[in-house]
Amino acid sequence: MSAAIASSLPASEPPKLEKKPIKFSNLLLGAGLNLFEVTTLGQPLEVIKTTMAANRGDGFGAALGRIWSRGGVLGFYQGLIPWAWIEASTKGAVLLFVASEAEYYARAAGAGEFGGGIFGGVTGGVAQAYATMGFCTCMKTVEITKHKMASSGQKAPGTWATFMDIYRREGIRGINKGVNAVAIRQMTNWGSRFGLSRLAEQGIRDFTGKKEGEKLSAVEKITASALGGGLSAWNQPIEVIRVEMQSKKEDPNRPKKMTVGNTFRYIYETNGLKGLYRGVTPRIGLGVWQTVCMVAMGDM
Repeated sequence: MSAAIASSLPASEPPKLEKKPIKFSNLLLGAGLNLFEVTTLGQPLEVIKTTMAANRGDGFGAALGRIWSRGGVLGFYQGLIPWAWIEASTKGAVLLFVASEAEYYARAAGAGEFGGGIFGGVTGGVAQAYATMGFCTCMKTVEITKHKMASSGQKAPGTWATFMDIYRREGIRGINKGVNAVAIRQMTNWGSRFGLSRLAEQGIRDFTGKKEGEKLSAVEKITASALGGGLSAWNQPIEVIRVEMQSKKEDPNRPKKMTVGNTFRYIYETNGLKGLYRGVTPRIGLGVWQTVCMVAMGDM
């Protein structure tokens, strides 16, 4: 009798998976969030991280001094206009759109929150690297690391003069130098950030007694994203390789034709394991800020 009654009761259905609509406003949201991220804390942390990765003998204090000598406070925003703004306004839209679509289809195919988050992040990261980021990332790095000709009495070339010079000498390949390293970085970046953020969200739900699919508060979302962003800095060696490949630093010992493999060997031979993790502290800060902006604020 009791079994019959139990069988007649409706089973608790799992929360329905909702597909986010494809709207122009969603693309605008991604672009806006990324512009906000890079114009506030993003670019200063990017400049510190890139300077430390390119000048691996520098500590944190020495890197700050080097940046300050390039123009005071403005030195920390080197490469922001136009390259970081162009990159941010395009890659943010690509990331939110592609990652959202990929995560939905992964979840619909049976993946959990963690697996779906990783798949969405990896797909979005690869898409933004090859679609929008190659030449912008390269030019930002050139701006931050190029040799200061002023020290020899010559006038340093401007942003567009540098861009055209590289394009004339090396063509499309030159301005997209290091794009494969950028793609590896982005897929591991956003795969980790989305995946670990979703894992942290599940942990917060378990801790607070919330059901699967139940919305988290703004503070809980930001906490989960901060954890995911901070932990995603495990791939710092890929970032150091990317900076070295795109850097205009003059060193006769550098490989003439740089690939991910020979750049890794060059860094390891000259600076050891520590060199591959140079700049990881500002990178953690950058990862936290980017993930809070793009995952927590994007979801909200």
